[in-house]
Amino acid sequence: MNRPLAIGVVLALVALPLQCATLEQLSMSDMIEKSTAIVRAKVVSSYAAMSGPVIYTHYQLQVGERYKGAAQSTVDLAIPGGVANGVRQVWGGAPQLDNGADCVFFLWTGKSGLTQVMGLSQGLFSVAQDGSTDPAVTHTATHETMLGHNTGRPVQDQTLTMPLSGLKAQIAAVISAALAPQGIQ
Repeated sequence: MNRPLAIGVVLALVALPLQCATLEQLSMSDMIEKSTAIVRAKVVSSYAAMSGPVIYTHYQLQVGERYKGAAQSTVDLAIPGGVANGVRQVWGGAPQLDNGADCVFFLWTGKSGLTQVMGLSQGLFSVAQDGSTDPAVTHTATHETMLGHNTGRPVQDQTLTMPLSGLKAQIAAVISAALAPQGIQ
């Protein structure tokens, strides 16, 4: 390869946008407070589409239970990454969902109207399919770089498993505390 061509290839590779994520670690209270909706839903279908330079995989969710936010029976969830028009984009920290997945989603809808999972994978809890009346829900730790909320220092994400009833109780407690008049105990 001649020198000018090699330099051109290197410059072209350097100019490519990198899809990586540095996540801010969110506490459960942060996720509950900042979410515009929290639902238990099943993934019923998906498709990928370009939105400017970003490919989003859109998942259609069938809502079974609502814990926060306006009542709705379906949600169009957009997660960065996917394959559209023969182009693949991968975003670190972005979850990939399978049709039929039963999850609790902490959702955030921005001014653009795009609904996403809070904190990429942080706001996603899979529901165990064990036939239990109070199944376990699990947030699987991400391996992406994560920074502490107040420190800005790298921290390790942790896998978290609890009964669905425990998660629902935490959500209700945080919402109730936020609605209580300030200064009244």
